[in-house]
Formats: sequence, structure tokens, C-alpha cells
Amino acid sequence: MELDEAIRRRAMVRSFSDEPVDRAVVRRLLEGALRSPTAGNTGGTAWVALVGPGETAAYWSATTDAHWRDRNHERFEGLRRAHVVLLAYSSPDAYVARYAEPDKASSGLGSTPEAWPVPYWHGDAAFGVMAVLLGAVGAGLGACILGAFRGAVELARALDVPEGWLPFCAVVLGHPDGQDRRSGSLEHVTPASTARIHWGTW
Repeated sequence: MELDEAIRRRAMVRSFSDEPVDRAVVRRLLEGALRSPTAGNTGGTAWVALVGPGETAAYWSATTDAHWRDRNHERFEGLRRAHVVLLAYSSPDAYVARYAEPDKASSGLGSTPEAWPVPYWHGDAAFGVMAVLLGAVGAGLGACILGAFRGAVELARALDVPEGWLPFCAVVLGHPDGQDRRSGSLEHVTPASTARIHWGTW
């Protein structure tokens, strides 16, 4: 599939079948994510791949509770059936350490994460997530992003994530079941491209 077509077709899918996803496809998507830009060639992003209901259950258990699942029953069931949950992590300490090295020291960013006006670890994680989303389109799969709003500490503990690695988001991945409900966010009118693309000056 051409990149332009993948960009055009990319959309969030929130309702999946329980059809398995080939582990080789998952590996290819993640290896593509690791080819994304990484500031200073730091390589300070990492992924945890949960494949199959025996593994994805750990994600849902840590990030939802009975009240949320009851209140969002239809949505939860559509998401829960996805065969794969990919967790994007980044390490601020890795970037601070890299930018303290001689070739980057003049940046002044090699002291603490607070010294960074724009944290590159967030950007690098986002680049990788976008690569996964576009790769999913090319592989004929559906995907959606879920924010790291709840249960991050419990999830890290359950998955033995080393201290200092921060969750960026989860990418839920699988075969769409064709029952996806239209997101309410689509009712929000997005500003036209002419209001968002500026040539020469704002």
C-alpha cells in the first residue's frame, strides 16, 4: 500500500473480533516503530507486546475497574476482543544521559528532565506509535490509541517494567469486527486545512 493511501485510510477502530493476529506481523510493526526518529540516536523508547487474551487481560485488569467496565460495557467488549495490546514506553533518564555526553552537552539538556522545554522522549514515542498505526493499515488491521490515564503503576508492576520508564499510550490492535460505532469526537468540527497550514508566515 502506498503511504499516501495508508495516511488517508487511517482511522481509530474501537471494536474488534477475537481473530488472532500473526505474531510475525506484530514483530514487523514494532520493528518499524523502532525505525522511527530518535533524538540523538538515544533509542529511549521501548514496547511491551501483549498478545492473546491471556496476556492482554493484564492490561485491562490494571487500567479498568468493574464500575468503568459496567458503565462502558459495549465499548469495553469491543476493545477487549482485540488480540493485541502494544504498550509504548519512554525513558526520560536515557535522554538526559545522552544529552550530557560531549557531542550534546552544549544543548544544556543533560542535567534533569525539567531542563527540557519540549521533552523529546514524548516526541519519539509518538513517532513510533504513528508508525504502528500506519503499519496496521498496511497489514489490513485496525488499531486505536488509549491514553495512560489509569492503572499505570499497577500495570508496570504486573509487567516488570523497570523504574524510570514512563507509559506514553496503549495501541489496541486486531481485526475489526465491522461493528465499530462512530466516535462522538467526529461531531466536533475540525478547522479547515487553510486555517492550519501557513505559508511564509502565520
